[in-house]
Amino acid sequence: MIFAVPKSEQFREGRLYVTVVNLLKSANIKFRRSDRSDIAHVVDLDLYLVFLNSSDIPLVVSEGSVDLGITGRDCILEFEAAELPPGDQLKGIEEILDLGFGQCSLQVQVPKSGKIQTPQDLVGRTVITSFPNLTRAYMRKLEGKSADKTNTIETHVRYMAGSVEASYALGISDAVVDLVETGDTMVAAGLKAIDTVAKSSCILIGSKRTSEGERAELIAKVIRRIEGIVAAQKFVLCQYNVHRSQLEQATKITPGKRAPTITSLVEDQWVGVSSMVEKSLIADKMEQLKEIKAQDILVLKIENYSM
Repeated sequence: MIFAVPKSEQFREGRLYVTVVNLLKSANIKFRRSDRSDIAHVVDLDLYLVFLNSSDIPLVVSEGSVDLGITGRDCILEFEAAELPPGDQLKGIEEILDLGFGQCSLQVQVPKSGKIQTPQDLVGRTVITSFPNLTRAYMRKLEGKSADKTNTIETHVRYMAGSVEASYALGISDAVVDLVETGDTMVAAGLKAIDTVAKSSCILIGSKRTSEGERAELIAKVIRRIEGIVAAQKFVLCQYNVHRSQLEQATKITPGKRAPTITSLVEDQWVGVSSMVEKSLIADKMEQLKEIKAQDILVLKIENYSM
């Protein structure tokens, strides 16, 4: 089995690489990679990791030469927006799981003080981007909505691999379409966002190629391990003691994934409750538990989770 993950050469991919490696280690997918090697064998599994640029991973997964991959949704959408040559057939990509990190937006950016205020103002102008397929598809829709209905005005979309924001300062573009995480780089370049082409995060993808036997079992095992880690990162374990008279209300506050675990205590009329709670909700849940006089409330980190 072959699993493609992002390399670490570029700044954004370098951060993704570290996060992905930590995810794999948490899922007990352990490997040793030499400095110059783009292939590593996983310890105790018949699995090889191949390290590629994020933008190349959708292609190798779609062709079926790689079983699983981790890449950004922006790269998937850019790949799917490409026009294939006649007769070129790919097996396709299946999005398996949103991994919950690497969030960013592909945005249309223009000068803060310029004349361009709406996306329609870009029709017929020059736009520079690292995502030419998505940008051309986006501009085609706008070209059909332009004020001049009699003539098709084509927007000039040009490709630039990096430092896209600098293209306006260099006088070679009227706007850029680029990924935005915090927006700091955009603001520093004197640009503002006027529209969002797509939202992105890191996705676990698989090939639609049919696998059988031990290979299929290994693919399913790897997916289960990663699903468990991702689920564990979204939840915490909340434990507390509550009087039996408040138990029904307590279980409504913390219903758990299936049901809370209830344990009788030595002290009569009191029970212990253990329940999984979404991390983003735990602060509010604790306040609600205090209101019904729950005591000894603990919040514990979940290292892994089997669904």
